Amino acid sequence: MKILSLDTSAKTATAALVSDSELVAEYSILTTTHSTTLLPMIESIFKLAGIKAEDVDLYAVTVGPGSFTGIRIGVSTVKGLAFAYNTPCVGVSALSAMAENLGGLDGIIVPVIDARRDMVYTALFRSLPDGSVERLTEDMQISIDELFELLGEYRDTRIYFTGDAYTKVSERFSNHEQGITPVKLRAQSAYGVASAGLKLWNNTEDKSALTAAALMPVYLRKSQAEREREERLAAENNIQ
Repeated sequence: MKILSLDTSAKTATAALVSDSELVAEYSILTTTHSTTLLPMIESIFKLAGIKAEDVDLYAVTVGPGSFTGIRIGVSTVKGLAFAYNTPCVGVSALSAMAENLGGLDGIIVPVIDARRDMVYTALFRSLPDGSVERLTEDMQISIDELFELLGEYRDTRIYFTGDAYTKVSERFSNHEQGITPVKLRAQSAYGVASAGLKLWNNTEDKSALTAAALMPVYLRKSQAEREREERLAAENNIQ
């Protein structure tokens, strides 16, 4: 099965072509303009791998949590490709995808995406001996201090952080037993998206439901524009 996978949930835009579990090609770039880099990345992968969009068997993309704009760009791109070629597609958690990239390490895997205001998007996973990962918590948005408290019960377990909040978080956890995550594994990688997407595909009985129409972003909080509108309306009501 040929899988094209994308992750635009954070600062790194990444795309990969995976054949079953074998990485065929991957393209990653640190950018603030996912809208102008994503399609050229995909086109380059297709050209270098010698395939066309219609040769893809499954599209996989992160649907959140993370950057509202980035997620919308990634999801809309996959929706367009999947609809145009009538190809099934799956949406996966950005945090699950990040954890998949660290499978095989001995300890607790903690993806952390910067959510600003000293907050992070995170979830806890346990790396298993066979190289797979086991989810321990749901995706959540919490403060770094709350994450510190949550990891208290794993104080004697090696912890591996990954994500664009790596430096900010790891510096605060000097009292924990930390594993040193290789630099290359601290950023998003679309290979993990393909891995998580393939698992979802294999575990879905009704594969006909995995359509472009059904693919939607998943947000853990309201957008900044929505929050500002609610604050403005609340202020106006208080004045009245």
